Amino acid sequence: MSETPAVLWAPDPDHSGPLAAFTAWVREHRGVEASDYAALQRWSTEDLDGFWSAVAEFLGVRFRTQPTAVLGSREMPGAQWFPGSTLNYAEHALTPGPGREDDDVAVLFAREDGLERTVTHAELRDAVGRARAGLVRAGVGVGDRVVALAPNSVETLVAFLAAASLGAIWSSCSPDFGARAVHDRFAQIEPVVLVAVDGYVYGGKRYDVRKTVTALQEQLTTVRETVLIPYLGETLDGTVPWEEFTAEHAPLEFEPVPFDHPLWVLYSSGTTGLPKGIVHGHGGIVLEHVKALGLQMELGPGERFFWFTTTGWMMWNLLIGGLLVGSTVVLYDGNPGHPDLGALWALAERHGVTYFGVSAPYIQASLKAGLRPRDQFDLSGLRAIGSTGAPLSEDGFRWVGDAVGEHIQICSVSGGTDVCAAFVGSAPNVPVWMGEISCAALGAAVVAYDEKGRELVDEVGELVITQPTPSMPVMFWNDPDGSRLREAYFDEFPGVWRHGDWVRHTPRGSYVIYGRSDSTLNRGGVRMGTADFYAVVEGFESVADALVIDTTELGAKDEGALLCFLVLAPGAALEDVEPDLRKALRTELSPRHVPDRFVLVDAIPRTLNGKKCEVPVKKILAGIAPDKAVSRGALQNPDALAPFLALAPGGS
Repeated sequence: MSETPAVLWAPDPDHSGPLAAFTAWVREHRGVEASDYAALQRWSTEDLDGFWSAVAEFLGVRFRTQPTAVLGSREMPGAQWFPGSTLNYAEHALTPGPGREDDDVAVLFAREDGLERTVTHAELRDAVGRARAGLVRAGVGVGDRVVALAPNSVETLVAFLAAASLGAIWSSCSPDFGARAVHDRFAQIEPVVLVAVDGYVYGGKRYDVRKTVTALQEQLTTVRETVLIPYLGETLDGTVPWEEFTAEHAPLEFEPVPFDHPLWVLYSSGTTGLPKGIVHGHGGIVLEHVKALGLQMELGPGERFFWFTTTGWMMWNLLIGGLLVGSTVVLYDGNPGHPDLGALWALAERHGVTYFGVSAPYIQASLKAGLRPRDQFDLSGLRAIGSTGAPLSEDGFRWVGDAVGEHIQICSVSGGTDVCAAFVGSAPNVPVWMGEISCAALGAAVVAYDEKGRELVDEVGELVITQPTPSMPVMFWNDPDGSRLREAYFDEFPGVWRHGDWVRHTPRGSYVIYGRSDSTLNRGGVRMGTADFYAVVEGFESVADALVIDTTELGAKDEGALLCFLVLAPGAALEDVEPDLRKALRTELSPRHVPDRFVLVDAIPRTLNGKKCEVPVKKILAGIAPDKAVSRGALQNPDALAPFLALAPGGS
């Protein structure tokens, strides 16, 4: 058994926030006695009907048509939540109520160059009504797709809420994505309206993306109208200016849609083939986000909620969910390290942020830079720091307590784009142990499995979810028989969600995440698939084949190297092709996709059915014995392993 680590933060024994109120409510209305968080969490996964109906009632989910049941079917995949009900996400975000009265501040926006904006709920409702009218003029209706190449800005939020209010389906990419990466995502869902910016600001520079917008207009043949947000004050022929698009005042209305009606499409990292379009429903997201934000994080009226994110990461979708519980959401667009790593801490001081979310690598970078935010900024209103995107090291935990404030709860969380939520995270009445994620989320039956599907305690195993949750995908886009969805999560352990992370479940009920158990890359806290990478690299005539590996070790404090192994075409030389490869990866995908090193090999090892051996090679490079990493009999070309064995620890 592992030793119990030090407690870095302990809850107030007299805690009386929303979670305590919910616990008291279920005692009175459901007859459930939960003496502590562990008991409440256990009930939440053993009585799904009771727990999720309590969440809906206690947190005020607005059903236009009442459900006939809580769970029509609990089979995974295919669970049917709240059958027969209708509702609308935007109605929950925009209807007046606590924290959402006309004069309450809905949004605080800041851009790295100093541009700032405060938006009240009255102003937000008016803006969404205007954008909604623009979408209606463009012929947008229930089920149509509206996509955005746009930053974390007020206009992007307004466009999303307008689309959701109509029952249209939203999808967004950050404007620093290259045209190819954006097209690979948007083309799949056949959008009718494209909302785009003219450019963006990052690291003290202004980037014009109008060529990307024009390319997308040409390639996305289903787009009927392109709306241009003049983020840098530019214009573009063939587009409708945002001011013109939103010129007409119109009443704000909400189309009631079925519980599992698609709300948005997020994308997998594209490990195999094109990024998969992950579809989440209105009801599942409303229910999961009011639970996560209102109970786990205790956000509500008077709270100011910030998470550093772009519109291409699911944390944007969670951040804007702060509106659902009456919090003010703080949107920041720019480089978190410009002009220095103090920029976000200064933002927290300036806007009185109470819940401050970043990636684990950002905390690690602040630590390495020797920052002590508590000495430089007034963070007296800050009560919690959220961390995700990668496992937070023990040094990172220690630094938050020492350099930011020992009173601050360290809310390390882990989940995924797949569910747009966290499976494991924090709770206001659970301690924070050094290097550990405090608890499983309410409603999430999180277990570690060995390779035979047996539950493990205090041993590293596969993170699995044994009961359905409302925000599991409604479907994958273009997956009519559900086969790709089943293959992604349910093939390994039928009827059980396999998430793809290594995890240790401690006897305390806490969790330690050790990284991906598959080939997904994780650089700078951003998960990236290998398929996008190969599409660019193997597009070069001089490249015959390629394999990309992230060598970050399980539980490592720092990132390992990103290595690209190349098989070059006859006559090609690495010194000739490498500069062009680096440039293409940087411009078509992102700077994070540029490898630390290119390595020449004679062949890429492949399985008998032609798949590249990404996971086996990663294991070999991590020092796992070759016979445990891969079965040679399963390879087309077992001799191709030789150069990777030579690079492994102890190799020659």
